[in-house]
Amino acid sequence: GLAVAAGELRSDIVDLLTMIQNELFDVGADLCTPVIDNPPYEPLRVTQEYIERLEAACDKYNEEVEALRSFILPGGTVGAAYLHVARTVTRRAERSTWGALDMYHGGMNVLAANYLNRLSDLLFILSRVANKEVGDVLWKPGSTR
Repeated sequence: GLAVAAGELRSDIVDLLTMIQNELFDVGADLCTPVIDNPPYEPLRVTQEYIERLEAACDKYNEEVEALRSFILPGGTVGAAYLHVARTVTRRAERSTWGALDMYHGGMNVLAANYLNRLSDLLFILSRVANKEVGDVLWKPGSTR
């Protein structure tokens, strides 16, 4: 939401992020609904198609940026910086989800965690696309910075 509100992102990326925001509600619904036999209603579940959409977007946008030759620091444009924040929050959510999956063996949909994994990768790629005009902020190992 913040990355979109900053107003610096291309319209195709805004549309993609809006779709993802909607899908994240689906992820939340999935995670809070235990996987049980004969549920009283049909639960909303993340399916492989959700993940395939993210993977296709990763492939599409990754073609727009050069291969990495260094680690990059979060930053650059405001939109890219917000995408980096979203990426780190998503990674944290992913780690918590894997922990819950381990705790509740078979009681949760593993595809929700896979979705979060692919989403964090996509957000990283989108941050690089957002920085394409100004360039990524490169890590300078061992320097006095």
